[in-house]
Order: sequence, then C-alpha cells, then structure tokens
Amino acid sequence: MVPLTRLFSSTLGRKYLMGASGMALVLFLVVHLLGNLTLYAPNGDLINTYAARLQGLGIGLVALEVGLALTILLHIFTAIQVTYTSKLARPIDYLSPKTKGGPSKNTVGSRNMIITGIVLGAFLVVHILQFRFGPSMEEGYTTTVNGVMVHDLYRVVVEAFVQPLWVAFYVGCMTFLGFHLRHGYWSAFQSLGIINPRWSKPIHTLGLLLALLLAFGFLFIPIFIYFTQSGGGNP
Repeated sequence: MVPLTRLFSSTLGRKYLMGASGMALVLFLVVHLLGNLTLYAPNGDLINTYAARLQGLGIGLVALEVGLALTILLHIFTAIQVTYTSKLARPIDYLSPKTKGGPSKNTVGSRNMIITGIVLGAFLVVHILQFRFGPSMEEGYTTTVNGVMVHDLYRVVVEAFVQPLWVAFYVGCMTFLGFHLRHGYWSAFQSLGIINPRWSKPIHTLGLLLALLLAFGFLFIPIFIYFTQSGGGNP
C-alpha cells in the first residue's frame, strides 16, 4: 500500500489523487443532476420532499457534505500542484502537442483547466450560500407536503431563477463546467494509468458526451424555470 505522504509528495501520486477525486466529483454531479430533475415537476412537492429526505439523514448528511468538501479541496490542491510542477518542467508549451494515447487532446478546455476550475470554485461558493444556507424555514420559507411542514426550497430556487442576471450567471458557469469536464474526464483516466491507445478515442468521446449532458442538464434548469414561472414559489 502506498503511504499517504508519498502520494502527496510525488508527481505521480498527486496525479493519481487528482484523477481519483475528479472521478468522484463527476459521480456526485450525476447524482446531483438526477435530484435536480425534480425541478421540472409542475409544482415544488418533489424537490421539497427530496430535500426534506436529505435533511432527514441528520449526521449522515453532515458526513456526506464533509466528505464532498474534502474531495473538492483535494482536487483543487492536487490540481494546483500538478499544474505548477508541469509549468516548471515545461515553461514553453509545445507548438504541436501530442499525447501517448493518439491524437492531441490539446483544446481550449485543456489549456485553461485552472481558469475554468477557479470559475467553478467561485460558483460553488455562491451556489452553497444561495441554496444550502439561503432563506430558511425560520424566515418563512415553509410549505406542506403530505401533511408535513418542510423547507420550501422550491420557492428559493424560483425566486432566484426568475431573475435574468441569476439565469445568465448559472448558464455561464455551467458552460465553464462543460469545458472543464470535457478535458478532465479523459485526463482522469490518463492520471489513473488505466488508458491505452485502443481506449483513448472512446473515452474521449464519452467524456465529451458526459460534459454536454451535465452542462446542458444543469444550465437548462434555470432557463426552464425562468420561462415557466412568474416568481413567488409554489402556486
């Protein structure tokens, strides 16, 4: 078993941690999008019930949130280290970069992973403050689902996404997410050392499809709410 200190101190170890944490975050995004699909329901009962069940996990939810936060921090930390090490080793980029797995995967997204990552990090802070720690039941954001009073998260979401600036902000950030995922998914396989020339093209294609699915899946939600709701939460 590789010592934890060696994983952080070696370039190979940091790449492995960055790839593994990245794949874990992709899995989270898939689950998160599936939960957010409840926002397409004609009223807020589904999303509010879903949110209430998550809150009902109690200490389990806290553990999941802490684990997610640590995974994000690990991904950010190792990404910065790997990028810095790479810049030191190759201060001048190759004019025609190639990859061991076949054609070059040098794209706008791959050349700006740190930039898209910074944008997504800032977005994450705003997103958490807005919806995880936004208006609460104590502030009157309550509704009744099946005879039980729960937090009206649907109202919080609608009040945000009937505002054009918030819609534009989320659409823009999810576009950055798509660029980040397009290169990140393929790169994670390379970092984990589980890619060969035969798999390179299918994995890159799958990464592109996954990036499009997640980016459009998330960014269409605020657009849908903006054009279907007049504001004010549950009718």
